[in-house]
Amino acid sequence: FIVGGNGKVYEGTGWLHVGAHTYGYNRKSYGITFIGNYNNDTPTQASLDALKALLRCGVERGHLSANYHVVGHRQLIATQSPGRKLYNEIRRWPNWLEDVSSLKN
Repeated sequence: FIVGGNGKVYEGTGWLHVGAHTYGYNRKSYGITFIGNYNNDTPTQASLDALKALLRCGVERGHLSANYHVVGHRQLIATQSPGRKLYNEIRRWPNWLEDVSSLKN
């Protein structure tokens, strides 16, 4: 999925197909990216609300368990993604998983 600053969500591979977002984690996770550089820019409230709505939709439709985890791309591979400012935002969310060692293969 791709989230725009305007609050629109665009479907890439969607819920029903395996993506190619994070080697070693593609079969057990969904990749959601934001349009923009969030090392420098703060994500818009519209984009954050859109992501929360997408996650609720995933739970309601049975694609995500109610106790899903949110992690940043940088926790799994060497990258700056999702950017410092977006990373600091999602770290405050209730489904945040700080210790990702349980996700390792």
